[in-house]
Parts: sequence; structure tokens; C-alpha cells
Amino acid sequence: MSSTTAVSAIDPKSFKTFGEFYPFYLGEHSNRTCRRLHFVGSTLSLVCIAMLIATGRPQYFLYALICGYGFAWVGHFVFEKNKPASFKRPLYSFMGDWCMYRDLWLGRIPL
Repeated sequence: MSSTTAVSAIDPKSFKTFGEFYPFYLGEHSNRTCRRLHFVGSTLSLVCIAMLIATGRPQYFLYALICGYGFAWVGHFVFEKNKPASFKRPLYSFMGDWCMYRDLWLGRIPL
């Protein structure tokens, strides 16, 4: 757990590129339950986007945001015990979410 504390001392705004940011992002997701909640939230978000496309009902966009961020933030505040990087680096954090999602599917990161 001390490695998470050490990583959290880094200011996410200090990274110049996403390539520099992504290892930090992964360090902020060392807790398996947090990663699993991100995975579930991202999957449900994709389902909501599919429903938006299929039905044309705009509320599904709101549902996608609630699923994605809701599950992720519970993972951070309850299990990871840190603040989501999206508060300081929203674009890089969003990109990190989807890279981590891909890496979870590919088995590069344990689910």
C-alpha cells in the first residue's frame, strides 16, 4: 500500500504526454476491486451508448456517464482510498480508463 501513497504524491498535472501519465494512472488503480468496478462501469457505459444509438433517447448518454464515473469513483473513494485523476487531468484520465479497459480485456492487467 505504500507504493500507492508514493504514487499519489505526484501531481497528475505534471505529465506532459499521455505516455508519461499512463503508468501513473495504473498506479492509481492498484486495488483489484477498484479495477473491477472500473471494468463494470465502462462496460455498462458501452451498453448505454449502444442503447442511445439504438433508441435515439438522449438520457442514455447521461446513464453512460453515471455508470462510468459512478462505479469508478466508488472504486477510488471506498477501495483505492485516493482521489480520481479525472479531477486534475480529465482528458488523460478518460483516455486511461479506456486503455486500462483494453488492457484488462487483453489480460495485460489482472482483473
